[in-house]
Amino acid sequence: MGSVHSTSSKGSDVPADDAGGAGLAFRGTLFHWAGPAPWHFVAVPAEHCEFLKAASPMVSYGWGMVPVTAHIGATSWRTSLWPKDGGYLVPVKVSVRKAERLAEGQTVTLRLEVGP
Repeated sequence: MGSVHSTSSKGSDVPADDAGGAGLAFRGTLFHWAGPAPWHFVAVPAEHCEFLKAASPMVSYGWGMVPVTAHIGATSWRTSLWPKDGGYLVPVKVSVRKAERLAEGQTVTLRLEVGP
C-alpha cells in the first residue's frame, strides 16, 4: 500500500516519511477497554477508515479483521485491526506497552502496514 500523509482526529500531522514508505501513520490515545477480555487499544482516525475498508476485502481473513504490522517507537508486532462502530481499533498488547513504557491516556504515534 502507498504512503499516506496522516492527521489524527485532533489534527496532529504525521509526515508521510514517518509511515516507513507504506501504510498509514497517525497519532492516537491509548485507552483501556474493560470487557470480558480486557485490552488496550488506539482508535484509527476516521480519515483512514475508508482506505482500510477498501483494503479489507483483499486482506481480511473474516469478521472484518484487517491484518497489519504495527509499529510504535522501536517496537513492531503483527496484529489485526478490530472493526468497531464503522472504524477500527489497534490492539496494543502488554509486551508492546512494557517495551515502549506506555500508559493509558498517553498519545502515541503508530505506523501500520496493511496485509497478511
